[in-house]
Amino acid sequence: QVQLVESGGGLVQAGGSLRLSCAASGSIFSINTMGWYRQAPGKQRELVAAVTSGGSTNYADSVKGRFTISRDGAKRTVYLQMNSLKPEDTAVYYCNVRDYLNAYWGQGTQVTVSS
Repeated sequence: QVQLVESGGGLVQAGGSLRLSCAASGSIFSINTMGWYRQAPGKQRELVAAVTSGGSTNYADSVKGRFTISRDGAKRTVYLQMNSLKPEDTAVYYCNVRDYLNAYWGQGTQVTVSS
C-alpha cells in the first residue's frame, strides 16, 4: 500500500508562515509529480502548487510570490513553504502524488489563518 503522511499545518495570524511536508512511503517506484491542493468550506478543491520529477513548478495565481514548492526525490517528500499567509488561505491542504497510472492523496492537514 501507499501512504502519504502530511505535517506542518496549524493556526497562524495573517502575515505569518507555515511549512507543510508530505512524505510518501510504500510501493511507489516512479513518481512523476508531487503537489498540494486545498479545499475551503463550500468550495471546490483546487491546485495550489505542483512540481514534476524534472523540477518544473506550477502555482495557482493566488499564491504566486508567496508560496514555494520543493521536493526531495530521495526522501520522496514534497514541501510547501507558505509565507505572507492571508485569511483566504484557510483550507484543508491535501498532498497529491502521481505516477503515470495512479494518483495518491494524503488525509489533509488544516491550515487556519486568523485576522
